[in-house]
Amino acid sequence: MTPVIGLSTYAEPARWAAWQAPAALLPLNYAEQVAAAGGVPVLLPPVPGIAAAVARLDGLVLTGGGDIDPASYGAAPHPRTGPVSAERDRAELDLLAAALAAGLPVLGICRGLQLLNIARGGTLHQHLDDLRPASGPGHAPGPGTFGRHPVRVAAGSMLDGIVRADRPFAVPTAHHQAIDRLGAGLTATAWADDGIIEAVELTGGEHHPFVLAVQWHPEAGDDPRLFQALIAAAQGEPLAVAARDKRAGFSG
Repeated sequence: MTPVIGLSTYAEPARWAAWQAPAALLPLNYAEQVAAAGGVPVLLPPVPGIAAAVARLDGLVLTGGGDIDPASYGAAPHPRTGPVSAERDRAELDLLAAALAAGLPVLGICRGLQLLNIARGGTLHQHLDDLRPASGPGHAPGPGTFGRHPVRVAAGSMLDGIVRADRPFAVPTAHHQAIDRLGAGLTATAWADDGIIEAVELTGGEHHPFVLAVQWHPEAGDDPRLFQALIAAAQGEPLAVAARDKRAGFSG
């Protein structure tokens, strides 16, 4: 059967036709990527009890979005930390906990990587400009735009099995926060040139078919392999076979 993939959503003011009201929304390219990879995308609004939907899902995508409340990892807010949504934080942490308990494949994207790290007891750099690297990629080129920078992937990692990257490759990026202290059971498997962690996997002796998160935005690029790998995991396919067989269709 076609796997059903849940995607977490924003709760934001929205306007359409003559209407203006709070809405559960998500950029369409997330759903398009899931559908193109062979899944049925289902949007999950950040409302109490939404974690019960996990029982009906075959996979979960924790999507990008605004900053997570620093109180969730024991930090005071930085002056450049954006407005937070306690409702979204709570809903996504509940979704993640339920997905992990059910052994569901999980793909985290940007905020989703940060949320996974916090859920495992990790912390964040709240504003990357404060690190002032001597040289390195621009992680946040400007409001409402994506930049590109190279990432280096750890050989032998699950991510390496998906992208088969024997050299750095460019990814779409838009974020001003990133992992500081790595959470328990997580392994960093990709880095930017400035050392910022760009991907993590849940290892640590825990048996889950697919728990992978990236700091970049694959939904905004032309590389479908992360979504294809998620769908393959949701269908119970061996990861290496799925990655090898589908790589031929990638043009990046």
